[in-house]
Amino acid sequence: MINFIWAVGASIAVSLISLIGIFTLLIKDDWLNKILLLLIGFAAGGLIGGAFLHLVPEALEQAEAQFVFSYLILGFIAFFILEKYLHWRHCHDGVCTAHAFTYLNLIGDSIHNFIDGLVIGSSFIVSVHFGIITAIVIIFHEIPQEIGDFGVLLYGGFSKFKALCFNFLTALTCVIGTIAGYFISEHIRNFSPFLLPFAAGGFIYIAACDLVPELHKQTGFKKSALSLVAFICGILFIFLARMYKVH
Repeated sequence: MINFIWAVGASIAVSLISLIGIFTLLIKDDWLNKILLLLIGFAAGGLIGGAFLHLVPEALEQAEAQFVFSYLILGFIAFFILEKYLHWRHCHDGVCTAHAFTYLNLIGDSIHNFIDGLVIGSSFIVSVHFGIITAIVIIFHEIPQEIGDFGVLLYGGFSKFKALCFNFLTALTCVIGTIAGYFISEHIRNFSPFLLPFAAGGFIYIAACDLVPELHKQTGFKKSALSLVAFICGILFIFLARMYKVH
């Protein structure tokens, strides 16, 4: 029961990130762009580190390598399909021309947040420590995503209040996913070994196909160096968290 309470609390914390749009209204555009660059770099590193140093090793302790990497590839493909056919794309610079249909974007984000919740719920079945690290990794990639999604809704004609409300409602599917993931993992033996590499594939896709290309758009030496440092710091954060668990 303690693990379940931790899991629900973590998913609520992830959902509250959707309200970050409130703070973007108080920050000047030039400062927001500087902060976003660092967040994107850290999030990309955190996702890569989370996948290769966190989720995959944990999955390999529970299942054979062929099983794990097969579902990792499946997760990568699944997230590709989500982005390709649901027009789901993370926007990080406030210009969201990729979002042709605002409501379709909300559907895609709801599915994405539900999957995040499944991962959180399954992780807390393993241990509270494992669940917390997983939730932190998700939070760091949610921050730039939610800022972008807030921009999408404004771009699609929503008022600021309506955009915040709808963004928060889609984020709450993370809580539903967490509850489902926790109880499914508790009763279905192979669900966690399947979901962990599946999530790793999704993390790798988001980092490699979405966040890293955003970093490559920075051509200036200073901005490129800062984004690289932030990227490495994201990986180191996960590495240190993993070392702490080992010791």
